[in-house]
Amino acid sequence: MKKIAFIVALLAACVTVGRAQESRQDISLSGFGLIEPFVSSSTNVEVNSTPAYGALLSYRYMLTPTIAMEANYGISYQNKMGFLIYPNHYNVPVRTQEMSGALVKSFVYKNWNPFVEGGPAALIFLPIVNSGLTYLGATQQTEISGLGGAGFAYEISPSFDIRAEYQGWVTKVPTFGDSQLTTNRWYNISVPMVGVAYHF
Repeated sequence: MKKIAFIVALLAACVTVGRAQESRQDISLSGFGLIEPFVSSSTNVEVNSTPAYGALLSYRYMLTPTIAMEANYGISYQNKMGFLIYPNHYNVPVRTQEMSGALVKSFVYKNWNPFVEGGPAALIFLPIVNSGLTYLGATQQTEISGLGGAGFAYEISPSFDIRAEYQGWVTKVPTFGDSQLTTNRWYNISVPMVGVAYHF
């Protein structure tokens, strides 16, 4: 009886140690580029933007060895959105923030781990008041959006990997609180990124 109790206790200890060594979470920091398309609308408003650059912080929790839930927060340095309402042209310097959640599906091929993901997001378009702002009526705007992405992680050690990914954000073109800037169009924003993840 003592031997059976000892074996059961030993097995329980092994399972506990094995779970403790298994990485079920990771946190990553990535740099990204934010590329917004040219938009020409039925309301005679044209929108063009310069690229923006920023950083994205992500947290993943593995539900299974290949499926994870992810939470993201990203912020860009300013870029400039230009609104042409003939014959007037307005410039709005913008800082964009992203908060999102996604379901991530990974595929394991030795050290390479391709993945796809998708989920809901909120984008906050924040006008920056500086000498580049020529439309003083612009106000902060939050838009609900969706994201989809694909990429790969390359494991450089049991604790670290390098990630490269492309995300697409789909949202309405912001109007910054003024119906005069309405386009009635949707944005498909391209967001390539590269970063490093730590597993724990």
